[in-house]
Amino acid sequence: MALIVAKFGGTSVASPERIKNVAKRLVRMRQAGDEVVAVVSAMGKTTDELMGLASAVTGAPPARELDRLLSTGEQVSMTLLAMAVEALGYKSMSFTGRQAGIETDGTHNKAKIIKVHNERILDALDAGYIPVVAGFQGIDANGDITTLGRGGSDTTAVAIAWGINADVCEIYSDVDGVYTTDPRVAPRARKLDSICYDDMLELSSAGSGVLQSRAVEFARKWKVVIHSRSAFSDAEGTYVKEEYEMEEAVITGIASDTSEVKVTVRHVPDAPSVAAKVFSALAANNVNLDMIIQNVSEAGYTDISYTTPGADLARAVETMERIVPEIGAREFIVDEDIAKVSLVGTGMKSSPGVASRTFQTLGDNNINIVAISTSPIRLSMIVDAAQAAQAVQCLHTAFGLDSDDLFVETQLSAEEIAAKMKKGR
Repeated sequence: MALIVAKFGGTSVASPERIKNVAKRLVRMRQAGDEVVAVVSAMGKTTDELMGLASAVTGAPPARELDRLLSTGEQVSMTLLAMAVEALGYKSMSFTGRQAGIETDGTHNKAKIIKVHNERILDALDAGYIPVVAGFQGIDANGDITTLGRGGSDTTAVAIAWGINADVCEIYSDVDGVYTTDPRVAPRARKLDSICYDDMLELSSAGSGVLQSRAVEFARKWKVVIHSRSAFSDAEGTYVKEEYEMEEAVITGIASDTSEVKVTVRHVPDAPSVAAKVFSALAANNVNLDMIIQNVSEAGYTDISYTTPGADLARAVETMERIVPEIGAREFIVDEDIAKVSLVGTGMKSSPGVASRTFQTLGDNNINIVAISTSPIRLSMIVDAAQAAQAVQCLHTAFGLDSDDLFVETQLSAEEIAAKMKKGR
C-alpha cells in the first residue's frame, strides 16, 4: 500500500464531467489499496477570469484582496471534487490551504511556504476519507489568505507530500510526462522515463512548462519523488527523482521561452558603480533579471543589456525612464521579439565540445545568437523569436535526442540535420 498525493491541474478539472473522471481515478487508487490525498487547481481558466474581474474594478487591485479573490477558484474545484467522490460511495473531505495546514510568509501573490501542519490531513486519512486540498493558497501569521503565484498548486502538492511523508507526488496534467523538448516544436521529441532534480529544475527555469520550478526546487531539497503524468490516460509518465547512472546523457532536454524581453541601455559611462546603480534600481522595483551582457568599453562608454520576464517589462521601463538620465546614458531600447533557447544536462559537466557543437549547428542554420549564459549543466542563448522553433529542432537533432535509434556522436552538418528533420516530418 502506497501513500500518494495526486495533484490535478486546471484542464483536468475544467468541467463537471472531468471532475467526475478525476473522482473515479481517486476511487480506483483506493480500491487498489492505496491511500490518496488530492490537490486541485481552479477549473479551466477560472483564475484568468477572476483576474479579469479584478481588473474591471480597478487597475491596481490591493494584493491582499486579490489573494482572497483568486483563492476562491480552487475552493470551487475542491468542493465539487469532494462531492463527486462522495457520489461514488467513498468518504471525502475538502480543505482550504488554511485547513490543510499550509503556512506561508506574508508576501501576497507570491508567498513562500514556511511550514506544513499535517495533523488534519493525517486524521482524515486515518478516518477513511479521501482528502481534497485547494492548491495555490495558504495562510500567513496574521491569518490572511495568501497565494503562491502561477503554477503554485504544484508546490502545494509537493509540500503536502513532504509533510505527510508520501511515497510519491503525482502531478496530473494534459501532457503525459517530460519530453526532451516540446513535441509541438520538435515532433520527434521523446518522453523521458525519469529525470534528475537538477536537470528538471533547469528545464523548468528555462521555460519548460510541465512542472513549476518552485515545486521541483522544493522536491529536490526534501527528496520528494514527483511523477509527471497525464490525467487522461493510465500510462506511466516521467519520474523526477535523484538519479545516478553509470554514464549520463550529455544533453537531457532543450527548452525554449518566448516570454522574455531584452532591454539595452545605450552609451553608458564606463565608470565605477554605474552598473550597480542600474541593477539596484531594477531590484528595488522587483524586476527579475536573467541574462546580463556588457559590451567592451569604447571611448569611455559601453552598452549594457539584460533580459527580463515580459511580466516585469512595465516595471523595467518605469525604472529605465528614471535611471537612464540619472546615470548619463543616451537611451534605452526594448526588444520584445526574442526567445531563450536552453540546452540542459548534467552530462555537460564532463563533456567538452557542447558549446562548439551548439554554435556551429546554429551557425550552419543561419541562426544568430544575441546573448549567451552558462552554468555547469545549462547553456542558454538568446535568438530572434522567429527562429526559436528552428533552433530547437536543429539542436534536438544535432545532440541525438530524436525518438529513433539515430544517436549523434559527432557534429552534424546543416545538410544532415535538415535531412533528419525532413525524415521526422
